[in-house]
Amino acid sequence: MTKRTGGQRRKTRYKFQKLSSERGKISIQKYLQTFNIGDRVLLKLDPSVHKGMYFRRYHGKIGVVKGKRGMCYETLIKDNNKEKLLIIHPIHLTKRS
Repeated sequence: MTKRTGGQRRKTRYKFQKLSSERGKISIQKYLQTFNIGDRVLLKLDPSVHKGMYFRRYHGKIGVVKGKRGMCYETLIKDNNKEKLLIIHPIHLTKRS
């Protein structure tokens, strides 16, 4: 039986890379931001925080907040014809209008 190489973050060298202006300490305001149920959010991953990270396929998608689970938010996104529920930390979410 073959052993699988890599993990969830394989093939993400440039996709999850921060700009040089964004490097350094993470903002506590972004870390503790709150969302209401029904808010539209953009999935923009912060590579320096591994907690509540989603799979690379969903990077850049827009979803709707459906609830809260601990520190993270239940976010509903559409992947082709299916709706999927992802549990994401608020540092990886950005509010959309």
